[in-house]
Amino acid sequence: MSRSRGKTDVTGPAGRLAGLASHGPTQRQLRVAEEVRRVLADLFARTEFRDPELSGVDVTVTEVRISPDLRHATAFVCRLGRSDIDAVLPALKRVAPFLRNGLSKTLRLRTAPEIHFQPDTALEHAMEIDTLMRKPEVQRDLNDDEDV
Repeated sequence: MSRSRGKTDVTGPAGRLAGLASHGPTQRQLRVAEEVRRVLADLFARTEFRDPELSGVDVTVTEVRISPDLRHATAFVCRLGRSDIDAVLPALKRVAPFLRNGLSKTLRLRTAPEIHFQPDTALEHAMEIDTLMRKPEVQRDLNDDEDV
């Protein structure tokens, strides 16, 4: 039996972790994250929260990212048409255990993930880029590139 020398063994735990870091989320992570997003959106739409800071507040869950061990979920939230989601984040943190309980009743997982909330700034970023692209200086440069 011959052994190759000089090659790195990537089958150990450190090798597996290093390999996972470069690939992104697994198919299972994506499926679970989308299901968590759907359930959270449903809970926000159908639930009246006791917290006065959340009464009458419409929260949209735009994306959920879940950790590889499925124990932590980061929900990206926004309020459509408003930019004051930062004011609502402390209240969302307070109701996270209630939402986790709702997830545990709906999802078929061993444990429901802990929910962490982050403001979703993707729409604002896209609008900022759109505004920049419409500036006359940028339009002039884009038209010059088309003439070449």
